[in-house]
Amino acid sequence: MAKKIRIAIQQKGRLREASIEYLASCGLEFSVSNTRSLIASCLNEPVELIFVRNSDIPKYVAFGVADFGIVGENVLYEQDADLPVVGKLDFGRCALVIAAPVDGSINALNDLNHERIATKYPNSLKKFLSSHNVDASIVELKGSVEIAPSLGLADAICDITQTGGTLKEHDLIVIEKILDSQAVLIESPFEKEVKASFKSRVLRKDI
Repeated sequence: MAKKIRIAIQQKGRLREASIEYLASCGLEFSVSNTRSLIASCLNEPVELIFVRNSDIPKYVAFGVADFGIVGENVLYEQDADLPVVGKLDFGRCALVIAAPVDGSINALNDLNHERIATKYPNSLKKFLSSHNVDASIVELKGSVEIAPSLGLADAICDITQTGGTLKEHDLIVIEKILDSQAVLIESPFEKEVKASFKSRVLRKDI
């Protein structure tokens, strides 16, 4: 019996359905009945999907539990994850930005000195501020950060944006971009004989 290739993708989030669609475009057929399914077997290849928390995907791949993973570049950057990137998948495009109130006093990077920035990406923000010699306080949040300035919790935010619509809804304007991001296919560093044939035979994309 052929050994299965295991691919880790988002359990919930904007990359979940796009990842399944991408794999389907590579000829892989999956039956995913609901969002509670944690494992889905491929109907026509020795492949299975595991659905895990977005931030956990690099760990599953790093430890060889999953042979491949589909994750945003921003997650790899935030975690300083040093994993082989097979290629960029051309979906899930977004940007990690710093934004501030439209009518406030923060209009440029230097205006952030001695201010508070709310974010779910503290490591990415810390690296960026350090590289630009900006001394600001980082307020780490787990949920939505867009309301932090209006509630007085922070003076600016650092977050992912796709269209800018959410920022606009909360009267925020981008003052600095930290990085552009898109979905990438990452690979476990552990050797597995079927991995090479899987990449060449199934993932027939320009990646």
